[in-house]
Amino acid sequence: MSKAINELHTPVALEYAIEMLGPALTGTSPVLVDGTLGLGGHTEAFLERFENLTVVGIDRDEKALELASTRLARFGARFIPAHAIYSEILEVLEAEGIESVEGILLDLGVSSMQLDEADRGFAYSFDAPLDMRMNQTEGITAADVIATYSEHELRNIFHKYGDEKLSARYAKAIVTNREIEPITRSGQLVHILTVATPAALSHSGHPAKRVFQALRIEVNQELSVLETAIPAALGKLALGGRIVVMSYQSLEDRIVKGFLQAGAASSAPVGLPVELEQFKPELKLLVRGAELASDEEKARNPRATPVRLRAAERIKVAA
Repeated sequence: MSKAINELHTPVALEYAIEMLGPALTGTSPVLVDGTLGLGGHTEAFLERFENLTVVGIDRDEKALELASTRLARFGARFIPAHAIYSEILEVLEAEGIESVEGILLDLGVSSMQLDEADRGFAYSFDAPLDMRMNQTEGITAADVIATYSEHELRNIFHKYGDEKLSARYAKAIVTNREIEPITRSGQLVHILTVATPAALSHSGHPAKRVFQALRIEVNQELSVLETAIPAALGKLALGGRIVVMSYQSLEDRIVKGFLQAGAASSAPVGLPVELEQFKPELKLLVRGAELASDEEKARNPRATPVRLRAAERIKVAA
């Protein structure tokens, strides 16, 4: 395994993930699903730490999957790669003949490789084609969104997915400029946003940060994928199995929180004197609220700064 691949990605909250998932992975033949494989940093550590473990690694990015498979080839059949979106966990596990799993890890958001590769268009610090697709073989690009969405639609996604206070101003500037020439590169878009930013706000963070986040979420349908993926993943979690989810912005975390809290709540009707078995919670939350990365990790790996971590254990067979 080359040093270059290691340097492309430092796994976020690795020891936390091992601490939370580890107790469920000590059996004779446990299975962990890494639903957001990336370059395989988390999976590599788990396979090294748990000698009986098999990991199913899912990623929609073909290049990441290829690099991770090379990195993890030494583990042989203990690593099973799958080119899919993590919301397709049911189909992936069915294809492998796996009924249930002991662990699920979801490290959401864009990977280090995607951010660092200039030609992917994810980063506003590089001039590149406005692509932003995690799976470059299908779907619309960020350039398509910029070219075809109405001013109203652009304003809505900038506000909803980026919490951008200047969403209306930026949407208007984009529509005005695309009538002059097509906006196909990140450098063009950054320039338009910079010019449209009032001087009084020019020092309050990069003007493109929230817009680029919103475009990425829209292009990859990240929130709708997550809303499908969490219940599907929980449905495959064995009794005693555990799930860890790492979110990087509030919209993701809100979705994760909702599903986990619902699973950890009693469904008994109000006023029932005794809680019957069928109403007892299916999940137990392993942490109160959302955990954050330690100051030490934030200093070592700045990309861990916004992470919110949630974990739960299945304590009752799914209905």
